[in-house]
Amino acid sequence: MIELASGLTYIPDFFGPNEQRELLNDLRDAVRAAPLFTPKMPRTGKPFSVRMTNCGALGWVSDAARGYRYEAAHPETGAPWPPIPALALKAWREAGAYALPPEACLVNFYSADARMGAHQDRDEQDLAAPVVSISLGAACVFRFGGTKRGGPTKSIKLRSGDVLVIGGASRLCFHGVDRILPGGSPLIEDGGRINLTLRRVSPV
Repeated sequence: MIELASGLTYIPDFFGPNEQRELLNDLRDAVRAAPLFTPKMPRTGKPFSVRMTNCGALGWVSDAARGYRYEAAHPETGAPWPPIPALALKAWREAGAYALPPEACLVNFYSADARMGAHQDRDEQDLAAPVVSISLGAACVFRFGGTKRGGPTKSIKLRSGDVLVIGGASRLCFHGVDRILPGGSPLIEDGGRINLTLRRVSPV
């Protein structure tokens, strides 16, 4: 475990190759039940460069009309989200070490040209709970800073099987994905990256 900043912990190779394949297979089942969709920015309606879905009791969604929020059903099918995979729950228990279970697991799929601008994860009511992030597939350049936009930042390469815990004093840090790196993990044939982020939404 490597502490990148207070409350921001990096755990390289948390999942070995076999567990990565098992988790990927679980996610394929989840996507069959809850197909990937493209969220849109509030007000402008500009589409994100990532496609996403969710697992768990709640799912994070965004559109022009109602903005960022959590919903209990898929925005296009109206069906409940599939359950969170067991291996993702393992990361929450062992790396996140939070007493209450996660309610949402966002699944973001990054193609080779996808990005994620600097943002805070602040749509949850329970900000005492960490966000636990799991990387699968191609490596990426992950950038993080402090709790104020425009401050100094650092970057780290996240690889397939790595876990990152965003909590404590860093729970509201600005962070994002600068770019996807070519020639990474063979886990995903087209070179894409999958990122899972587990969150506790409701207060205690």
